[in-house]
Amino acid sequence: MSTPHIEAKPGDFAETVLMPGDPLRAKFIAENFLDDAKCVTRVRNMFGYTGTYKGKPISVMGSGMGIPSISIYATELYKEYGVENIIRIGSCGAVRDDIKVRDIVIGMAASTDSNVNRSRLNQCDFAACADFGLLQKVVNTADKLNKPVHVGNVFTADLFYTPNPEMFALMEKYGILAVEMEAAGLFGVAAEYGKKALTVLTVSDHIKTGEVTTADERENTFKDMMELTLESIL
Repeated sequence: MSTPHIEAKPGDFAETVLMPGDPLRAKFIAENFLDDAKCVTRVRNMFGYTGTYKGKPISVMGSGMGIPSISIYATELYKEYGVENIIRIGSCGAVRDDIKVRDIVIGMAASTDSNVNRSRLNQCDFAACADFGLLQKVVNTADKLNKPVHVGNVFTADLFYTPNPEMFALMEKYGILAVEMEAAGLFGVAAEYGKKALTVLTVSDHIKTGEVTTADERENTFKDMMELTLESIL
């Protein structure tokens, strides 16, 4: 039952899939957090693994960068592999002074400059939002583990190198927490197929201050975000 982009067999994916953008981060999570992890797909080196976390089956798979890429993988996982929950675990850029590098941001909604969800709703605005049940579990787990988090609206950008940097001040004015590139697309796919989705992010850089993390740090750290998300699934 392989698809054009996933070579896994029926039953290879768990009900819940964690999706970092970077396939090497998926590999890192599988090797360091899951027991008995097995690689179930590697088409285009977009690695996907299934194992267990404290006895619960969990899958983790890379999504690539941007709405088009995550939309392909999310659609095939939901539609062809029976996946019910996808939680994006990725990086973002902060646009507010009260949010610092390596803080955890939980996206309960995603504004966007993309037209992808207007295409779904007959050119009307679609409020791209997370599943409340998944959101509540992560927030409650953060409280239990005493991990501070920021919960609110994020902005999903089509372009990484934006020609309109004045947008960042406008985002801050409207209370947007951070900028990333996938959440609005993922939420739209989940809504289309009647599934559940959430986005949990670590701040990798600060747009106002210029502070950044390295590519290696983004691939191999951010453990608080990973532990929080995994614990919430239990």
